[in-house]
Amino acid sequence: MQDDLLLRYSRHIMLPQVEYAGQEKLTQSHALIIGAGGLGAPVAMYLAAAGVGTLTICDFDQVDLTNLQRQIIHTTAAVGQNKALSAQATIASLNPEVKVNVETTRLNKEALAGRVATADVVIDCSDNFATRYLINQLCFTHKTPLVSGAAIGFEGQLSVFDFRHDDSPCYHCLYPDVGDDQALRCADNGVFAPLVGMIGTAQAAEALKLLLNIGHTMQGRLLLLDALSAEWRTIRLKKDPSCLVCGARV
Repeated sequence: MQDDLLLRYSRHIMLPQVEYAGQEKLTQSHALIIGAGGLGAPVAMYLAAAGVGTLTICDFDQVDLTNLQRQIIHTTAAVGQNKALSAQATIASLNPEVKVNVETTRLNKEALAGRVATADVVIDCSDNFATRYLINQLCFTHKTPLVSGAAIGFEGQLSVFDFRHDDSPCYHCLYPDVGDDQALRCADNGVFAPLVGMIGTAQAAEALKLLLNIGHTMQGRLLLLDALSAEWRTIRLKKDPSCLVCGARV
C-alpha cells in the first residue's frame, strides 16, 4: 500500500480490529449496492471513504429535484442524470482509488445473479418487496452476505442475513411473500431526511464488519428505529423452518 493510501486510511489502520491487514482486505473487497437513493447514498459514500476497493452500484432511475432532500450523494447539477452515474461521479471526487462499476438499466434475474455471485457483500437499498425478495433469493443461492435496510416516514429497520451460516434467517423469514407488493415508498408517504442517513450509515457499518469479519453483526436480529422518539430497539429474528427460501427441504 502506497504512502498516500496509508495516510488516507490511517485512522482505520490504528484500530486493532482493522490494522494494515484489515485495510488491505477492504481494498481487495467488492460490495454490490442495489439502489443509489436515500439508503444507497450514505452506504456508497462510507464504503468508498473506507476504502472498499470495488463498488458496483445498480440503479436505473434518474435524479429528481425531490430526491435532493435526503439523497446526499447527488447534487443539483445531477438532476436528470442516472443515479448510478451521479453516484459514480461523486465517489470519484471522494476517493479516486475506488473502482466503481455501474448498472444503469433494470437487471433481469440472470444478470443480477451474476453480480451477486461475484460480490463479497450485497447491500439492499431498494424500495420495493419484489426487488428485496429477488435479492434475498439470489444471496441465499450464492451464499453471499446480505445487509437489508428500509426507511419510511420516521421509522427505519435493518438486519443482516449471512448465508454462510446455516442458522441464518432470511428476508423471507421476516416478511413472507404473499404475492401482494404493498411496500411503502417515499414518493407516496414522505421520509424524514436524516432517517435514511441513520439507517444507511448503519448498513455501511454492518457491511464493513462482514468484510473485515469483526464484531457481532445484526444476523439473527432486527434493528428498529423510531426517529421521532429517538428510540432504537432490537428484536430477535429466528430462521423459519417452513420458509420457502431458506427452510428445510423434505
